[in-house]
Amino acid sequence: MNLPDGLAYTEDHEWITKASPCRVGITDYAQDQLGDVVYVELPAIGQEVDAGGFVCEIESTKSVSEIFAPVAGVIAAINLAVVDYPDKINSDPYGEGWLFEITPTNAADVDALMSAAQYATHTGS
Repeated sequence: MNLPDGLAYTEDHEWITKASPCRVGITDYAQDQLGDVVYVELPAIGQEVDAGGFVCEIESTKSVSEIFAPVAGVIAAINLAVVDYPDKINSDPYGEGWLFEITPTNAADVDALMSAAQYATHTGS
């Protein structure tokens, strides 16, 4: 499983960059569990979200999964490329497959999330 250092991770299998606005996506583990992603519904730019609150959905050949905000904040950008090419989430979950950017209400909240090593333990990897 690919787990880049320098990112923070959630128990719900999202990753987030540490520099604001923070880029968010799903982990390699999550995309593997989902199977082939076929549809993505992204949030609206400017939408305020709570930490752990629903942000968007990803539909795969296996299921529909809700994506939650790793931290509270405001949606600053969305990745329209994954709407047209949702398979980017499978092929490059930490690169071209990112979902949205969020400007955290409190930047320190990002540091409270899991490290790559902690996330690996969480997933049993």
